[in-house]
Amino acid sequence: MANARCDDDLTCARAKLLADDALGCVACRGGETLTGTGRGVRPLLVWLAEGRRLDGFAAADRVVGKGAALLYVRLGVRSVWSAVMSEAGLSALQANGIGASYGSLVPVIENRARTGMCPIERSVADIDDPAAAEPAIRAAVARLMAARA
Repeated sequence: MANARCDDDLTCARAKLLADDALGCVACRGGETLTGTGRGVRPLLVWLAEGRRLDGFAAADRVVGKGAALLYVRLGVRSVWSAVMSEAGLSALQANGIGASYGSLVPVIENRARTGMCPIERSVADIDDPAAAEPAIRAAVARLMAARA
């Protein structure tokens, strides 16, 4: 697929994501491909920190909860496919006019220990404004990193 011409950006992004386990997300637009590595929302936060815009891109991701969905809104994508998507993530994408599809829809994204809600999804549970979501997510990531240190 790497050298094949894709007629559909979302199909391309999904195929490239599923073909490489090292990728966390892939965004495609008219033959241009951006890849993000790392777990969770890290690649999206990196793109935002770089000032990158993904206007017109279609994105594929492994897991999209409400936090990731609101970051995709900030980035400006037009559509998102995720292997696993939370109901709140789906609602956030749809509320912002972004096409959304998924392999599996779940009530919530669980934390890695599967003992409760993902801390990133929890950090934006009461936030619908994508601009307000980014600092809340960055604060949650900082708390997680501090707890591991």
